[in-house]
Amino acid sequence: MAPDSETPWHPQIGLVLGGGVARGFAHIGVLRALEKNGIVPDIIAGTSIGAVVGAAWLAGKLDVMEDWARSLNRFRILSYLDFRVNSGGLINGSRLVETLEKHLGGMTIEDLGRPFIAVATDLASGHEVWLRSGPLVDRLRASFSLPGIFPPMWCEHRWLIDGALVNPVPTSAALAMGAQMTIAVNLNADIIGAARKPGAKFQTIAGFDLLDEDHETAKKARRTPFLRRFFHREPDHPSMFGVMFSSLNILQDRIARSRLAGEPPDVAIDPRIGHIGLAEFDRAAELIDAGAAAVEAKLDQIRDGIAVLGSPYRTNGST
Repeated sequence: MAPDSETPWHPQIGLVLGGGVARGFAHIGVLRALEKNGIVPDIIAGTSIGAVVGAAWLAGKLDVMEDWARSLNRFRILSYLDFRVNSGGLINGSRLVETLEKHLGGMTIEDLGRPFIAVATDLASGHEVWLRSGPLVDRLRASFSLPGIFPPMWCEHRWLIDGALVNPVPTSAALAMGAQMTIAVNLNADIIGAARKPGAKFQTIAGFDLLDEDHETAKKARRTPFLRRFFHREPDHPSMFGVMFSSLNILQDRIARSRLAGEPPDVAIDPRIGHIGLAEFDRAAELIDAGAAAVEAKLDQIRDGIAVLGSPYRTNGST
């Protein structure tokens, strides 16, 4: 039996926030634009930085995260690079975790008030892991543990690494949690955009060359033979770190295309941010604006989807 036509039924909106390292700041703009237009997600599924931004929004900390992101410059970025070359990752990540603990510490996923999944990858089996409960910061750490950069996270009796290796844009997770309409943000769809970056042939570490900086972290890198080789870049040649990040970009793009072909969202949001490197954290303002602009460009499609999928004549698959 159809519901009363006087009482509009709204679909459960699942917002899918993809991985993309620094490009994840675009998710802040996406959430701002959705809020501005009265579109409130009921479910969040995120991979890597997408999980971090989604959790911050659910926890009521998006303002704090945006202020922090906009404050980043190359010297603040360097201060977060606590190198530890004898671990499972190049960067220990303790300084970044301290920032997360300051604002999200003590919270569990259950405290967020709405369904939330952080996607990670099982290091041993390669299986996709959906983290739906437990300590929030630990789950986020597992989801963004980039292999080779951050050490793996021991979580739920296994070693976990970045979820972007198996599902960069986890539409399937949102659907599994009951989303009746999915809006997915793919941060790596604009891979051709790298060609728009004036004079750039290869991504540098963070929009600049680490070894050229006058900062204690850069000095440490210059003193350490491994780090010196890892970050050194000949003119017109990529560094080892640059190769890793560019390869990650390609990997995420190809996997995302495959997964999205089999699990297409109702609305795809593809910010034009390919000209911004995966580690250019000092370009938060530009990324936030690009995320908001990408939503504005798809507003008619989003509203049409809500109108159709929220029809009073649709209820749990029956008509």
